[in-house]
Amino acid sequence: MTATQTYNGWANFQTFNVTLWIQNDESLYNAAKSCTNYQELASLLYDCGSKETPDGVKWTDAKIDGIAVNEMMQDL
Repeated sequence: MTATQTYNGWANFQTFNVTLWIQNDESLYNAAKSCTNYQELASLLYDCGSKETPDGVKWTDAKIDGIAVNEMMQDL
């Protein structure tokens, strides 16, 4: 993938994957609504023992576009 390509409208697969799970899993959705930003959500998930999405993407993967995820979370 070149720098201008996206994954289903997101910066990359990692960002797509975490946003997909947050928006489509009720418990993740509710947790995201209680957080002010993605970093807080990722910390909460780690504290609860969840290190990655069910598809294997780590919540703290450096490739995740945190700004885009924060914008998505504001719309929840």
